Amino acid sequence: MSQDNDRNDQNEPNWERRIIEKLATDALAEQRRRRRWGIFFKLLGFAYLTFILLVAFDWPGAGDGLADGKKHTAMVRMTGVISNRGDASAEHVISGLQAAFEDKNTAGVVLLINSPGGSPVQAGIINDEIRRLRAKYPNTALHAVVEDVCASGGFYVAVAADKIYVDKASIIGSIGVLMDGFGFTGTMDKLGIERRLLTAGENKGFLDPFSPQNAQHKAHAQQMLGEIHQQFIQVVRAGRGKRLKETPDMYSGLMWSGARSIDMGLTDALGTVDSVARDVFNAEDIRDYTVKPNFAEKIAKQFGADMAEGVASAISRLNLH
Repeated sequence: MSQDNDRNDQNEPNWERRIIEKLATDALAEQRRRRRWGIFFKLLGFAYLTFILLVAFDWPGAGDGLADGKKHTAMVRMTGVISNRGDASAEHVISGLQAAFEDKNTAGVVLLINSPGGSPVQAGIINDEIRRLRAKYPNTALHAVVEDVCASGGFYVAVAADKIYVDKASIIGSIGVLMDGFGFTGTMDKLGIERRLLTAGENKGFLDPFSPQNAQHKAHAQQMLGEIHQQFIQVVRAGRGKRLKETPDMYSGLMWSGARSIDMGLTDALGTVDSVARDVFNAEDIRDYTVKPNFAEKIAKQFGADMAEGVASAISRLNLH
């Protein structure tokens, strides 16, 4: 029967054209099927890549414990140099602390510190906020726990806590302020380089590294550092109170081991996050409230920083900051 139909088709006019059209239609249909499967696998690959990025870059919500009515110890990390752009910025640390205090299931808050210091302004902002939160939530204690180092600005933050726990080998102290730089005048003379600095304002070239050191500028800088140092000392005294056993070199910028810092009253006792959660707060369940910039924020900040550097370079001859 099929052979008869084929013969009939061949006997009809334009049968070759109909066969070609059928072959073309089948080919197009197959091409569409392949395209749909291609789109499907591309979407599947994109979804997989998105999942990897969520895990790798700690996207908001990834790994955060949900409130389940159980009392827990809230932990916020402050790791690295304290600056307005890093993970240890006042913005990130404060956001984590506020979330920790606001959770009704928080038995106590631990600020886990591993920082050599950094910006006195950022450290001061965090210190002020800790004292405000402690006053607002008087029934929720905040203890600082030190890992390797808690120096300079890191210690500036720590003294706002109720208590400071350390490891016997932790590095504590460095209560001081510094301003460092380089002087290139001798090298420029040897290379035959002439410095051409134009300013509007007699002190606008303050501590210019390519100009000979100005005695008045040095004295002014030293006075400014002294003022900030006194602010640091007052914060330490206010935070530690009668626990301090002051010595002549306590505020000299020296650092001490964790064990020695306990004897000096700079810190309180040996302890870890686990021991504080277990023995002090009686809440062994530890939940991390640390705020971390997600992947999109990191890209945006880096893009903004690169753009700012480009603009600064372009207008470097008209410097008003």
